[in-house]
Amino acid sequence: MRLITLVKPLLVAGLLLSGTAHASTDARDVLAASPIDDIVGQYPAMMSQGIRDGLKQSGQVPPMVADTIGYVVSSSYRAEDIERKLVASLDESLTNKQLEEVHAWYQTPVAQKISRAEIAASAPAAWSEVRSRAGELNEAYKGTTREKLFDRFDRASRATETTVDTTIAVQLGLATAMAALSSDSVHYERLRQRLENQRGMLQGMVGQQVYDSYLYTYRDISVQELGLYLDFLESESGKRFTEVVTESIQASITDPIETIGSQLARFRNFGAGESR
Repeated sequence: MRLITLVKPLLVAGLLLSGTAHASTDARDVLAASPIDDIVGQYPAMMSQGIRDGLKQSGQVPPMVADTIGYVVSSSYRAEDIERKLVASLDESLTNKQLEEVHAWYQTPVAQKISRAEIAASAPAAWSEVRSRAGELNEAYKGTTREKLFDRFDRASRATETTVDTTIAVQLGLATAMAALSSDSVHYERLRQRLENQRGMLQGMVGQQVYDSYLYTYRDISVQELGLYLDFLESESGKRFTEVVTESIQASITDPIETIGSQLARFRNFGAGESR
């Protein structure tokens, strides 16, 4: 599978979940009051669709097998599990003061406007529009303050960095898991090194897609409003909140890979049994 296959669903994790929640002193209330549960709720579909489309485009497996893998992936991710991990991580890692400060930010009209934009852009149905408008938006904002703010945004949100790390981890795990559908052996260490050697190439591809999504997501957010958002992300509480949410989401994406491999192995064994 080409490395770019998983970029789209994973960059959503880095770009759109970098800070989207109305926090309070109770982490469970944070998620209940925030758009983050809406975004997380789309994760099974996001992962399934991204992997299914990538496999079909690469021609690596027959379309029916790609659909089967997509189904297995979808059933291996549960929004409830991801939210439960987020609650535990926030409760453990943020102080009441930090949660209160994040909560205060997300009560502002600017934060609520930004949250609505992030929810809308996170839907898989929006991906085709992000792609179709990429050239237009890149040209429209070339040399502008919005373009110059991107590097600051990317550092604060850790969007590209997190997406690259997670893409490599999932690509490695999925390649190992897909060996369950064939007789080919997978040498984990050799594959890991090959993927690491491609990190620079992946960084460039991911960086451009993160930028395309940034321009699309915040196209109706003014430069002044973006500045306020960046001030929040760079604050002590905003930075800590972003780190915890990003790391928790990343773990939630990579952890089910072993389960996916086991399920694919059962599909293979079932098919072998039917053929006898």
